[in-house]
Amino acid sequence: MSSTDCTAEMASASSAPGERAVSVLWSFSKCLGALLPVYLAGYYGCSISVLLLALMVYMGWKHSRLEKLMRLKSAMYVLENEREFTTAKVFRSKGDLPPWVNFPDVEKVEWLNKILQQAWPFIGQYLEKLLVETIAPTIRASSIHLQTLSFTKVNLGDKALKIAGVKAHTEHDKRQVMLDLYVSYAGDVEINVEIKKYFCKAGVKGVQLHGKLRVILEPLIGDVPLVGAITMFFIRRPKLDINWTGLTNLLDIPGLNAMSDTMIMDAIASHLVLPNRLTIPLVSNLHVAQLRSPLPRGVVRIHLLEAENLTAKDTVIKGIIDGKSDPYAVMRVGTQVFTSHHVDSNLNPQWREMFEVIVHEVPGQELEVEVFDKDPDQDDFLGRVKVDLDIVKKARIVDDWFNLRDVPSGSVHLRLEWLSLLSSAERLSEVIQKNQNLTSRTTDPPSAAILAVYLDQAHALPMRKGNKDPSPMVQISVQDTTKESKTCYGTTNPSWEDAFTFFIQDPCKQDIDIQVKDDDRAFPLGNLSIPLSHLLSSSKLTMDQWFQLENSGLASKIYFKMVLRVLWLSDDATPTTPPRPSSFASGMGSGALTSEVNPMGPGGLSKTPPTRPQHATPDSDFATEGVLRLHLVEAQNLIAKDNFMGGMVKGKSDPYVKIRVAGNTFRSHTIKENLNPIWNELFEVILTQLPGQEIQFELFDKDIDQDDFLGRFKLSLRDIISAQCIDTWYTLNDVKSGRVHLVMEWLPRVTDVFRLEQVLQYQSQQSYQNKAVPSSAVLFVYVERAHGLPLKKNGKEPKTGAEVILKNVSHKTKIFERSTSPRWDEAFHFLVRDPRDEILIVKLSHSWGQSLGSVTLPLRQVLSEPGLLLDRWFNLDGALPESQILLRITLKILDTQLTCRRGEGDVSMEEVVPKWDPSHLDLKHRVGHSIAGENGGNVAGQVKLSIGYSTEESRLFITIHSCRNLAPCSKDGADPYVTFVLLPDKKATSKRRTATKKRDLNPEFNERFDFDFSLEESAQRKLDLSVKHNVSFISREKELIGKMQLDLDQIDIKTGVTQWYDLVAEVN
Repeated sequence: MSSTDCTAEMASASSAPGERAVSVLWSFSKCLGALLPVYLAGYYGCSISVLLLALMVYMGWKHSRLEKLMRLKSAMYVLENEREFTTAKVFRSKGDLPPWVNFPDVEKVEWLNKILQQAWPFIGQYLEKLLVETIAPTIRASSIHLQTLSFTKVNLGDKALKIAGVKAHTEHDKRQVMLDLYVSYAGDVEINVEIKKYFCKAGVKGVQLHGKLRVILEPLIGDVPLVGAITMFFIRRPKLDINWTGLTNLLDIPGLNAMSDTMIMDAIASHLVLPNRLTIPLVSNLHVAQLRSPLPRGVVRIHLLEAENLTAKDTVIKGIIDGKSDPYAVMRVGTQVFTSHHVDSNLNPQWREMFEVIVHEVPGQELEVEVFDKDPDQDDFLGRVKVDLDIVKKARIVDDWFNLRDVPSGSVHLRLEWLSLLSSAERLSEVIQKNQNLTSRTTDPPSAAILAVYLDQAHALPMRKGNKDPSPMVQISVQDTTKESKTCYGTTNPSWEDAFTFFIQDPCKQDIDIQVKDDDRAFPLGNLSIPLSHLLSSSKLTMDQWFQLENSGLASKIYFKMVLRVLWLSDDATPTTPPRPSSFASGMGSGALTSEVNPMGPGGLSKTPPTRPQHATPDSDFATEGVLRLHLVEAQNLIAKDNFMGGMVKGKSDPYVKIRVAGNTFRSHTIKENLNPIWNELFEVILTQLPGQEIQFELFDKDIDQDDFLGRFKLSLRDIISAQCIDTWYTLNDVKSGRVHLVMEWLPRVTDVFRLEQVLQYQSQQSYQNKAVPSSAVLFVYVERAHGLPLKKNGKEPKTGAEVILKNVSHKTKIFERSTSPRWDEAFHFLVRDPRDEILIVKLSHSWGQSLGSVTLPLRQVLSEPGLLLDRWFNLDGALPESQILLRITLKILDTQLTCRRGEGDVSMEEVVPKWDPSHLDLKHRVGHSIAGENGGNVAGQVKLSIGYSTEESRLFITIHSCRNLAPCSKDGADPYVTFVLLPDKKATSKRRTATKKRDLNPEFNERFDFDFSLEESAQRKLDLSVKHNVSFISREKELIGKMQLDLDQIDIKTGVTQWYDLVAEVN
């Protein structure tokens, strides 16, 4: 052995005891450090709860730190192994793939990532130089407490920023190039800061940032560098995760971590998230302000109408009994957030609310609607839906039901209107008049215009007390909305370069108020008020100039730019709302509806001024509603719920029925101790023929505490309308036995007054247990406007509302603000028992107090009019001689089919009911009607499908909604699922399968499947669908329930089809 080896062994042997000693001392120090808080707590007499609280905070902090580290390491691993994750089967779902895989127009730019990786160390050197030489001195100069601040370590690490994909938009504007960069950064960046004066260290070690960054190259110019400026911003807030070190470790404590991340995201959003933009000019003499704060692309008016089939979250007994939900909706577009009111205990809520959002970028921005269940503690999630606003821009109006995602069921009904921005005031009066006709449950009226204000700079502002330079900021107010600029510190010539946007209801009546103040908001530096009507006479509704400040210095002035744009919904986008007649439209200017009329004598309608329309102009859907008559006859074989001795002795039930349709609920009386009750009750309801409406029937056993469930079933209103009259039995679902006998009529409406006598004679012969009298007619009343109303007692114009009364039923219009010529444009309807004896009353009043006149009209007078229609001005009793109201009143006779058939005297009851059976009836009780398929097979139920083709996505989609009346395969019914293939291709790419529903003969799936086929290829496909029973390998139960085939060239897949299809059972 050499001398060198011997020397090394001796050195290691001598150092080993030293290392062990240091290790022992370190372990002892850690134990002492852990016990020291306990000793100090006992020494100072602190409560044990303080120690427990500190321990809980420490454990929460530790858990949050570990969770952040795991997320950071996972993100790094995914970015480094993107190709393996993309091709792996387990991550084949759409949400886990990068954008360039999901969307064919998103390109993968691996070459750019290689450049970034190569340049990353040099980017780190530049950042270190920027922080140490520029930013640190600025921070030290800003405060006396930060004079010892320094960056001790700046290292961007080895993980470079990655661009997951790039999408180019070149089709919208030829003067710009628009790029969407999908940015992903999961880096090992390490930046440490130290303030030596306070022995304080803080820093960051690891950052995650994911988002879509839009980069706009504009304007394109014919000189080097070919691009005038680069503008960049995030369309939506990016996802951010920061791993703190040093003193900032405290920010990982639960509660503080969410707060700190939110504050940092707010700081980023204030500079880089819409509507904020970062603009870098590349050439001189460029209008940077116009690029940094461009006019919005448009405004979207959101009508949140209703929802249906929401998930029940307020369950009872830990979910054993389904309850209801108290739903409300939250709508987001960028940084704009709106919340609806909540509806108590309703899974089919109706909100009927309207909101307006400013759209800055299309394509790109989306409307996100989230539905929640209102709870005292944590609100439950009920689903979300996203709508691309570029689709709304192209369609102008989108009125549709949207399925909620991430929940088992639920859909929301939205009407979205794209409002274009007009640079002329020619149509402003027409827009204001249209907005007055809109009604919603929101307090804010619709806007007629938007006002964009670009606040540039001010000059020669006054000094503060003590001859100190002010730190000016600006408050800009329009009516009740106030917005504030940033603060420019220590200057009398501030430059803010801020942009603001306001919604305007009527520019003729509103002002913009500008107040310049010191940053403490207490010391005013000047103010200015400008009527918005000045903009209406300006070129292109724009003012761009210096304005002299009031209550300020003699030379104090402010420079800003105001742009007004009228919100216009194009007429060709609203086919259901016909344009007003030209005679009315021409009188929409100021004074068109004032009291410049000649006084009229009694009945002096011939003196109506020419500026007023002679007839009402309701929408095209006025008086299109129909009447559904439900005769609840009886039930049979109901389940006995009132058992005795633990079920050993069978009892009876006390059944009653609940009927729900279009927001109305009817309930029958309770029949005591009867499993075959006879109700003989009649219900009537006026319905609008909207697609997808259903009537729900539920039976219960009346108990002292909780009523027991006896079964349910649903009927499609469309099926009843197509049949006109149905008299049959319906099998109860979700119970072992029971059926209900119903007679239902969709009543034809006629204007033949001679039919009224026959209808009344037939109804006088009917008798019902609930003492209901069938209606003989339906009355429609359209209240358009009034004219020449009297003033209030104090001489001011009234706030007028109209109340329409028929017998014990009354409806009220909205209250029209401050006018003697109000306009409502509201329609109402009433069921009428005998129009010969009933009287219609219309009362006008100021805020439902002081009377402004009334109209009394016997309906017998309407019966004498041609077509049973009255459309004219009516004089108001108890008002001025010129006070009138414009009404359209029409009466429709309800001509029941049963009346016509039975009136003949020689027709049997079986002939009265049409030979029609809805597809969801009990097959056992169908008489004289076969629903077998055309191939002669036996029908084993039905399946509801939606088949269509999306030209925008170039995809064929097939939605499996539900099945009904499936044939049972075992004593427990069946465990159905749906599988299908698009022939002639039998590969796995064209095969699909739904989830399995346990023990359900009427399952609901609501699953959508997409296929990347062209329109021509889709039309050549044949749908081969089977409904099967999920059985085990050794089971002898039948697997196939039924099947159907459909050639897609036989339907119009471009517009889409939703309907029920018969399933044919397998023939042995």
